[in-house]
Amino acid sequence: MFNENEQDMMHNGAENNAPSPAETQSAPPQGAPITGSYYSPRSNGGVPPMQREPVCQAPAPQPPKKKSSHTGLKVLGIVAGLVLVSVGSVQAYRFVAENESLQRFFGRDDSFVNEPTAQLGSSKAEESSKENSVTEESSAADVLHSSVDWYQMAAPENAMSIPDIVDKVSPATVGITSIFVWQEQVTDMWGFGGGTYEESAPSTGTGIIMSAEGYVITNAHVIYQAAYGGKAKEVQITLNPEYYDGETQIAATIVGYDTEEDIAVLKLDTDRRLIAAEFGDSDALRVGEAVIAIGNPLGLELFGSVTTGIVSALNREVTINESPMRLIQTDAAINNGNSGGPLINAYGQVIGINSAKMSSSYGSSAATVEGLGFAIPMAHARNVIDDLINFGYVRGKPLIGISGRDVTEYMSQAYDLPLGIYVTEVVKGGAAELAGIRKGDVIIAINGESVDTYAELNAAKNNYAAGDTITITVVRSGNDREFAVTLQEKVPEMP
Repeated sequence: MFNENEQDMMHNGAENNAPSPAETQSAPPQGAPITGSYYSPRSNGGVPPMQREPVCQAPAPQPPKKKSSHTGLKVLGIVAGLVLVSVGSVQAYRFVAENESLQRFFGRDDSFVNEPTAQLGSSKAEESSKENSVTEESSAADVLHSSVDWYQMAAPENAMSIPDIVDKVSPATVGITSIFVWQEQVTDMWGFGGGTYEESAPSTGTGIIMSAEGYVITNAHVIYQAAYGGKAKEVQITLNPEYYDGETQIAATIVGYDTEEDIAVLKLDTDRRLIAAEFGDSDALRVGEAVIAIGNPLGLELFGSVTTGIVSALNREVTINESPMRLIQTDAAINNGNSGGPLINAYGQVIGINSAKMSSSYGSSAATVEGLGFAIPMAHARNVIDDLINFGYVRGKPLIGISGRDVTEYMSQAYDLPLGIYVTEVVKGGAAELAGIRKGDVIIAINGESVDTYAELNAAKNNYAAGDTITITVVRSGNDREFAVTLQEKVPEMP
């Protein structure tokens, strides 16, 4: 193939070195190199689009040779030879067609063997040509039907097609617009001030209709942002207009949410019967299995975008906002605005709630990571959702009753403290205070297992339930001390 510059140069060369009309009417000499494809000159003697390379001068015309007297005999001999070859070929063809061993040796199929020999009559060349054409078409069809794409390889048996899955789940996928309101401090150019004013901003995400009565599940961070005043003041649901008539924007109330689990439940303020999603068993997933994500990346302008991929890993330990979680990892594209949307298996069942993606750059080359999306498995989310609907919070979550910060390497050396969690506050009447833990203690272990960060402390604590008693080791005044702490139930403050 030529690039545009090469084509232009060659075209300009042809114009500057145009052959005479006599040259354009004659075929190129045998063996002459031609740049580009074969050129057929225009009938009006125009310029060829491709420049032909120069050729040698043609030899001077020679007087015609006298015809040999044996020319007629030679022609008869050639004709006789062709007849013998043709007859021999037909006989060999018939012999192979009637011999099963030779049929298998030459790879003939049944349709070829059973072809009536009567068809090998006067139109042998025509029938042979038709047969070859049919064989070639059959071979091409066999190759086409035997080839598979990545979805066929990744999808389990009896899987649905991707368009059918989209048609099944799209009516249950909604857009969520949250309005956050917070107070800003008024200051002057010297940093002084005494008043406040109210700020507001919208945020969008995705949700999944889980019941015909209007319950919708999404991520907690879609409707709760600590930096923007906490819980959203207003929440509006947008239904997919391709599947619903009438008004598609409906107000919703927040039923409950858990920021550590990153799950929230909403309820649409409507009497309309909605199309709910079907949920599957995320525990049955396998690494490499095909999955599909539907969501609203970068806002509702791209409502209902569909992406595909595979399960990259299961039970992947990821810490999000200091909360350790075990998530489904996928390479299906998940972007800002996809949060809270469905991750779907090959049967059109929701098996995960899309929650996060890794997009940070790292390394000297500042390479940006791609294909690292994460979803909350439905096997875990199911119990959380049930508690949020029935009680407004997740029951049985353990609580120690402290606030703290990590002791870094710098702090450890500067203040002669061990690595661990420095207790900055003890909740009055909480489990830690009742056990004897004080402000200024450094927690270094739970049940003999060392913890160096607040995230590790939470991960260790969450292996137990409210009512369990654990042993917490702290360093106080340079000495190790152990306290038996009976975990309390974490009950969030209700608005």
